[in-house]
Amino acid sequence: MSTVSIRYMINDVPAAIEFYTRHLKFILEQDASPAFASVSRDGVRLLLSGKASSGRRAMPDGREPVPGGWNRIHIQVEDLAAEVARLRAAGLNFRNEIITGPGGSQILLDDPSGNPVELFQPAKPK
Repeated sequence: MSTVSIRYMINDVPAAIEFYTRHLKFILEQDASPAFASVSRDGVRLLLSGKASSGRRAMPDGREPVPGGWNRIHIQVEDLAAEVARLRAAGLNFRNEIITGPGGSQILLDDPSGNPVELFQPAKPK
């Protein structure tokens, strides 16, 4: 088992499996579609919770966990521009354009349910 697990609320578990394994090189660990799946990469286990999973059950006050928001997984890449070009060519959706700051460059990619994935290229040491 990985040392870190993150749960994402997913609208379509098979589409999420395809997105994470095909485009972001995660490995499928468990497929209990359409309710749940788990994928992993580099010591991170991502729990993909569909509408029928226990992780998507309503809270006692009636609030329901839904996809989206701004918390995100962060994936470091060697060549951000090349990754963005590859993923755009595959028809994937980004929230913004590449932005650069003192620590490096980043962009936000949406998974099929609207959960953000940050792709990050660190700045070269000076």
